[in-house]
Amino acid sequence: MSTPDDGLARLADLLRSNGRSYAPDELSALMAGIAAAPESLAGAEWVELVAANASPQVRAELTALRETLANRADGLGDSGLAAGEAVQRLAALRTELKGRGLDGFIVPRADEHQGEYVPRAAQRLAWLTGFTGSAGWAVVLADKAAIFIDGRYTLQVRQQVDVSLYAPVDYPATTPDAWLAENLASGARFGFDPWLHGLSEAERLATACTKAGATLVPVEGNPVDAVWTSRPPPPLSPVIPQPVELAGESSEDKRARIAKAVADKGADAVLLSQPDSIAWLLNVRGGDVPRTPFPLSFALLRKDAGVDLFVDQRKLPAATRAHLGNGVALQRPEALAGALEALGREGRTVWLDPQTAPRWALDRLASGAGGEPKLVRDMDPVALPKACKNEVELAGVRAAHRRDGAALSRYLHWLASEATKGETDEIAASDKLQALREATGAIRDLSFETISGAGANGAIVHYRASPRSARKLRRGELYLVDSGGQYRDGTTDVTRTVAIGEPSAEMKDRFTRVLKGHIALAMARFPVGTTGSQLDALARYHLWQAGLDYDHGTGHGVGAYLSVHEGPHRISKAHNAVALRPGMIVSNEPGYYKTDAYGIRIENLVAVREAKIEGADRAYLEFETLTLAPIDRACIEVALLSGPELAWLNAYHARVREVVGAQLDGEARAWLEAATRPL
Repeated sequence: MSTPDDGLARLADLLRSNGRSYAPDELSALMAGIAAAPESLAGAEWVELVAANASPQVRAELTALRETLANRADGLGDSGLAAGEAVQRLAALRTELKGRGLDGFIVPRADEHQGEYVPRAAQRLAWLTGFTGSAGWAVVLADKAAIFIDGRYTLQVRQQVDVSLYAPVDYPATTPDAWLAENLASGARFGFDPWLHGLSEAERLATACTKAGATLVPVEGNPVDAVWTSRPPPPLSPVIPQPVELAGESSEDKRARIAKAVADKGADAVLLSQPDSIAWLLNVRGGDVPRTPFPLSFALLRKDAGVDLFVDQRKLPAATRAHLGNGVALQRPEALAGALEALGREGRTVWLDPQTAPRWALDRLASGAGGEPKLVRDMDPVALPKACKNEVELAGVRAAHRRDGAALSRYLHWLASEATKGETDEIAASDKLQALREATGAIRDLSFETISGAGANGAIVHYRASPRSARKLRRGELYLVDSGGQYRDGTTDVTRTVAIGEPSAEMKDRFTRVLKGHIALAMARFPVGTTGSQLDALARYHLWQAGLDYDHGTGHGVGAYLSVHEGPHRISKAHNAVALRPGMIVSNEPGYYKTDAYGIRIENLVAVREAKIEGADRAYLEFETLTLAPIDRACIEVALLSGPELAWLNAYHARVREVVGAQLDGEARAWLEAATRPL
């Protein structure tokens, strides 16, 4: 039987004969990192990291070895843990904590960048508990443990996690720090990994420990890593340039603009810890985490616009190095500690985002300063400029949505003819949609794992179908599909809910209330300075009148070929002080979920733009709807729609018919004509 070691030896010989020599350990580590990176739909671009201009034979050997390494068991799964695994892992962690003199530990769903998108090596919460949601924490004490999840995961957590081991706690009604203040014993030593918590979060943990009479202890080396023996290495995916023709602004101009903001704040440098901020600033993209095109890295931007980029340089092909130019100094990731300590020692003022900069960075600055370092504590200075897309980016995003809308409309046509046969399950339906997006020839990846939920599974807000959970699409049920694509010119995210057969009167009522909320937000005009929090009630009003609601935000920001969830703006009940500005892209996605029955969500992306209102007493803004795909007419109770709401829907469908219809032909075109007929 062939082994990975056999493949490495054979590959090393082949590479040597092609003029590229590696030491065995060097090649092994490189291929392990490549195998730890997610596989996108863009093809095997990673081959260039091993051998530029690889021959077909080398490419085939590399691909086979990568597949072998990627299939090694790493203890992670999509459907929770097997019986007994969660017990063993929790016991192993408690033993490790006891050996370190710790009485408890917090395990966030986070990596060193405090982001939503994390590599497999950072999925400690999933490895420990089986929970695969995109947000959460586990707190482990010697005699009890809890898992904190928000309303999106109320059902999912009970399907994936042994609740006899981890008590589910509703967040944000109860936060981890509030729970600790009530449950930590006086005198306890409670551990946390300073790489995995931002400044503000670490301060809240410290306050909770003080309230309980306990001590918060930063650990060196994460104790979960000590017991996760099959943990994969950090990922290695190629960093590629994002051309200015798509970015709309050169990296040099961006660096000068943000450096001025740094200087104006009285700072000498800013630590950029968010990978999407760095990708935007340097006009690069990557693939280190699933479905999100950024490379994992840190950067120091100085007030003179010079950048130190702390990145694994094995990820940088020659073309990317040339693209970065002399204004970007390449540094090893391990050099960040020394750089921060030097800034502290020199008395420099450093800008840290208290929400996203790891507490570890503050500790390094303090170590260099020999005490309290000089800080500016404020939001990442890249966040707002990145969120406000320029005209080139907006043009690209519109093109991506036209292309994506045609693929989705082809899918909805296929669904209309196939779903009622009762032979298609959630996975097959999701695979069909992906294939239609791939057929565009332009997609580089999905923008997130498709949510394909039939019947009761549609009520799980962030449901992901697995062979164990997948349902068939059945007559009399609703089917919810939330999906999107990553294209070089833009990122899409769209949800449609369709009836399989005839929907019930209740389904139509709920769907129409969700639609009314969607239309209210789409039609909103609001003064400059308005935040998403102030608009959120528009989307919920018609549900509230029937005593109904949903437990997720109404809208999240979206990047331009970057993160499908992008800050700092959002539309949500939760307070957000960031005003909506022209160029921002945000989702419009009210919903309703009836447990064990069905889920409904209608989602379009919209862009903020100036509103031209004759006689207006001040400057106003409005939304431009970007997403183009029909909304299921069969689910609409027309009598519940007002005249203006009906006019909006008919105008929207006319636009879909014009723009998307031009890309379709035959039966798909005829189906679209019928699906967008005026009501």
